[in-house]
Amino acid sequence: MPDEPLVLGIETSCDETGVGIVRGHTLLADALASSVEQHARFGGVVPEVASRAHLEAIVPTMRRALDEAKVTLADIDAIAVTAGPGLAGALLVGVAAAKGYALATDKPIYGVNHLAAHVAVDTLEHGPLPEPAIAMLVSGGHSSLLLVDDVTAGVTPLGATIDDAAGEAFDKVARLLGLGFPGGPAIDRLAREGDGAAIPFPRGLTAAKDLAAHRYDFSFSGLKTAVARWVEARQREGTTIPVADVAASFQEAVCDVLTAKAIEACRAHGVDTLVIGGGVAANSRLRALASLRAEKNGIRVRVPRPQLCTDNGAMVAALGSHLVAAGVAPSRLDLPVDSAMPLTVVTA
Repeated sequence: MPDEPLVLGIETSCDETGVGIVRGHTLLADALASSVEQHARFGGVVPEVASRAHLEAIVPTMRRALDEAKVTLADIDAIAVTAGPGLAGALLVGVAAAKGYALATDKPIYGVNHLAAHVAVDTLEHGPLPEPAIAMLVSGGHSSLLLVDDVTAGVTPLGATIDDAAGEAFDKVARLLGLGFPGGPAIDRLAREGDGAAIPFPRGLTAAKDLAAHRYDFSFSGLKTAVARWVEARQREGTTIPVADVAASFQEAVCDVLTAKAIEACRAHGVDTLVIGGGVAANSRLRALASLRAEKNGIRVRVPRPQLCTDNGAMVAALGSHLVAAGVAPSRLDLPVDSAMPLTVVTA
């Protein structure tokens, strides 16, 4: 609708430079520039490299988004930008750019929470979120279970990773298996050729004593170590390593724990909608297993298309649109970045 707010979103929390434009809940543009190839030779994201890449990409990515949406900066009603959590230097590039555009156009600015944006982006594809909903965010830096009553007012953390996040574990296991970086897509592809039940890798924080203290928390460090020890033992024996089976069994262990705890959170809180977001939400086995288990429990699963699961500007614009529509006051022009912004804070 023409009278809905036209919001521009800027995302630079890690290695993706994203600029998205939405009108209300309608996505008009989602321009992206990735520096993942620059990080591949290091086997992971290098903060300084990411920051320089954002500096080079922000202006051309902005131009592509405006051209795609067929609007100008003067048409924009508000600018939203990721203020945290994320890499401090990378965040600074996006926030500085957003401040410049806001000052030049005299538009309000909203410094928003990256994780809340991963929840809000689902509305671009599936419409308004039921309230409450359970959200599971799984990425390279975060694995979290959240109770979402109102995405504009803050969410209630139920659990989170206590060591390696799911995406981080995928990257480390992929490196161990010689699959390169990023590890998630490579393991997902290879696992389709393997047997997920071939190797009984451990399921972290699922024993009775662990559930008592960490009911909704995640731990993937022990799983990563178990995979490494299994592979090293076969190498010492001179045995051929069934790489596809290792990838499939590792992936099954991760997805088993994630989906089991997410469904349990829905049941315990009487919630019938599970939203899954973050880069690992693009994993085909996670999507399939979540849908299977949710159907058995009368729970609806909402997962955005893969392009909206990874970091992007559309998700930031989506959250900004929610904030504008809810009448939330904009941020100050001198808003800071917060690399450890808590989930209970939606705007800086």
